[in-house]
Amino acid sequence: MEDDWLSVPFALAGKRVWVAGETGMVGSAAVRRLASEHVTLLSVSRRDLDLRDQRAVQDWMEAHKPEVILLAAARVGGILDNSLHPGEFFYDNLAITTNVIHSAYLNGVERLLYLGSSCIYPREAVVPIREEALLSASLEPTNEAYALVKIAGVKMCAYYRRQYGCDFISAMPCNLYGPGDHYDQTRSHVIPALLMRAHEAKRSGKPMRVWGSGRALREFLYVDDLADALVFLLTHYNGAGAINVGSGVEISISELAEIIADCVGCPAAIEFDSSKPEGVLRKVMDSSRIFSAGWRPRVSLDEGLGKAYADYLSRLKGCAQDQGADDLAA
Repeated sequence: MEDDWLSVPFALAGKRVWVAGETGMVGSAAVRRLASEHVTLLSVSRRDLDLRDQRAVQDWMEAHKPEVILLAAARVGGILDNSLHPGEFFYDNLAITTNVIHSAYLNGVERLLYLGSSCIYPREAVVPIREEALLSASLEPTNEAYALVKIAGVKMCAYYRRQYGCDFISAMPCNLYGPGDHYDQTRSHVIPALLMRAHEAKRSGKPMRVWGSGRALREFLYVDDLADALVFLLTHYNGAGAINVGSGVEISISELAEIIADCVGCPAAIEFDSSKPEGVLRKVMDSSRIFSAGWRPRVSLDEGLGKAYADYLSRLKGCAQDQGADDLAA
């Protein structure tokens, strides 16, 4: 819709900007991108501010007066982690979402961008998935708790916009990867999980294990491309509904595993474990609205995977050095 876009871009220069969730993969990428926008970046550690604490969030905003907020803070995890801990995912994320958005309203924040997720779309949505598919059918059960909260956040921004005139907007990114990703055997998303398994298979010579049949199709976006899109939306988008942000390219998990094995230099065989969950078989979003407005991703999957693997290796090296220092101290 034409009226969803600002005729005059919102000026970020000189604003006090808070990236809630600044240490996460998305948050740290947003901080890197915003560094070139001549803004004053506000920072607070998780240790000093628990976003689940309503009073603490309100007090912090009153004291530091952010003018622009990018709400990227969330408890995230892969399919298994979502399935095993739905109550924790629901409570933590709902508290974070409602506390930050409501406090932004109370403190007169000029613009807020809420980060949703492609998982909020129905399990059987028509692909490519358009923004209008939201709430049109049932969700994917394996991440329902997380998805419901993300839907609540998108709707809360829209409701506060309608009732109070708040300039709050929402974005729905596809599957993300890149520097700062979370690497854990049971809690990781697909790309970090496959990078870990390919690296281990290369080291051990054992087969590279892949969850599911490998037939599922997914869309991936390098996290620094997302950060660029978020700045674009902060300065250009003005719609009440959430807007899709994806690459527009889908790939099967089996093909992705082969590309990652090649990136890592892993010669081992790839084995698929169909007893493990793999979610919906196809999920790619229609990002034509943001594409037509002038934004496009720049980092190819091959380039992005190379950067992600380099980041993983540097973190492994850092862990090894820390362990060596601990041994010496002992």
